[in-house]
Amino acid sequence: GKEDAANNYARGHYTIGKEIVDLVLDRIRKLADQCTGLQGFMIFHSFGGGTGSGFASLLMERLSVDYGKKSKLEFAVYPAPQISTAVVEPYNSILTCHTTLEHADCAFLMDNEDMYDICRRNLDIERPTYTNLNRLVAQVVSSVTASLRFDGALNVDLTEFQTNLVPYPRIHFPLVTYAPIISAEKAYHEQLSVAEITNSCFEPSSQMVKCDPRHGKYMACCMLYRGDVVPKDVNASIATIKTKRIIQFVDWCPTGFKVGINYQPPTVVPGGDLAKVQRSVCMLSNTTAIAEAWARLDHKFDLMYAKRAFVH
Repeated sequence: GKEDAANNYARGHYTIGKEIVDLVLDRIRKLADQCTGLQGFMIFHSFGGGTGSGFASLLMERLSVDYGKKSKLEFAVYPAPQISTAVVEPYNSILTCHTTLEHADCAFLMDNEDMYDICRRNLDIERPTYTNLNRLVAQVVSSVTASLRFDGALNVDLTEFQTNLVPYPRIHFPLVTYAPIISAEKAYHEQLSVAEITNSCFEPSSQMVKCDPRHGKYMACCMLYRGDVVPKDVNASIATIKTKRIIQFVDWCPTGFKVGINYQPPTVVPGGDLAKVQRSVCMLSNTTAIAEAWARLDHKFDLMYAKRAFVH
């Protein structure tokens, strides 16, 4: 690209977006034509930037028109509570929210602050870079798509996520948790059992958005295991969690757990920060606690808009 959207939603959506969107759709069409069975789209974008919010929303609206029935999963970098990349982040995010609600089938939110914390706390990286963060996200994306790429005991395809995680079309923002996130030094002398990685999924320290699921209720919960995992262990660990009553489900969704098992062990970047482990789990849970994150964003928006700051 020749220029950016300068952290401005309107610029990304209307000014520059309008010029480039047909070119982008043309490229997508060429790729889609090469697919034997197109399942859907995965969209990676940020909520805070101009291109991430403005252009991504324009693109998703157009994809809904051109490929109506195909599912759209999005991985979105959500504005963090303390760290911010742009002052007008709340404006961009609120504007792009509408598109996310209407045009995405399932949106996995992650915020940079939580990922920085995970890198510092679990991987002992003093000054995490975007590379460290991206590798963390890559593990999650890899787990989510593993069932499409490899054989396993229980396979989950893109539409199945929607079926199992989304009770109402607009409530499609699952919380992402990944375990184990440990550095190579630690993994060298401890291999974690299925019960241990399952338990750490319910710790707020493993999740990718700042909010506290212990204050909310779960509507659905999807556990994607990979590596050396047998259903017997999984059932036992889930039973333990249920008996401990750590997590509360809403009364209209009593069972709540969906499990996917994939025998392909998790892979890591050679020489990266994450340890090579025999088994891992990625939990996608639709919980009411995510409302904390939205409320935080609303509050920031209100503070700025009340003074009409940056409104031209």
